[in-house]
Amino acid sequence: MAALVFIRFIVHDHDNLFVAAEAAHALGLGVLIYKLTKEKTCAGLSLKSQDLTALFLAVRLYCSFVMEYDIHTILDTATLAATLFVIYMIRFKLRSTYMLDKDNFALYYVVLPCAGLALLVHPSTSHNIINRISWAFCVYLEAVSVLPQLRLMQNTKIVEPFTAHYVFALGVARFLSCAHWVLQVLDTRGRLLTALGYGLWPSMVLLSEIVQTFILADFCYYYVKSVFGGQLVLRLPSGVV
Repeated sequence: MAALVFIRFIVHDHDNLFVAAEAAHALGLGVLIYKLTKEKTCAGLSLKSQDLTALFLAVRLYCSFVMEYDIHTILDTATLAATLFVIYMIRFKLRSTYMLDKDNFALYYVVLPCAGLALLVHPSTSHNIINRISWAFCVYLEAVSVLPQLRLMQNTKIVEPFTAHYVFALGVARFLSCAHWVLQVLDTRGRLLTALGYGLWPSMVLLSEIVQTFILADFCYYYVKSVFGGQLVLRLPSGVV
């Protein structure tokens, strides 16, 4: 809450927060690509999280093209390309270092509920119903796409530096995205929620942003604590993620 208040006063155009969130995600992917290409290992990385990320980005990119083409479309295209490269490296080039036994989160636990929720709660705009459901699906899936990565780290308990940097960058990106929505709602005195449509959809968008922020909050706390403590390797207490 303190960070939200701070951002509200120093960032005048809150639309820039979304661009900053994409930049933080890109920075995290840059760290990830460096790890894969220089250290030649994907140990500690969840392929399933990358698959979910590629899925929601692909769906969001489709929706951007058919519903509203803007700067977000360009940013998502670059992020999707980087994510697909990471998936290629893990699945083919560095498969021998992939922790298959630790990356054991069942994807249907998140994909099916997100699809079912999208069918029930989606935008009430004038766009095609398939496009509206697809947009809702990518919003819900993005909120939980990091769960397989957190599960893998829960299984290993020790997180090496580059993976920790990447997940922390995701946490920052999620927070900035959430701040963008919350501050926009405050600035418009709630009119933004009305502009998004009627029914449960506006509330679900805001809830999704809050959920994905708090999912990573615990990890980010221990990351910052570890950095200030001078520890290169992050050791997670039991039950953190």
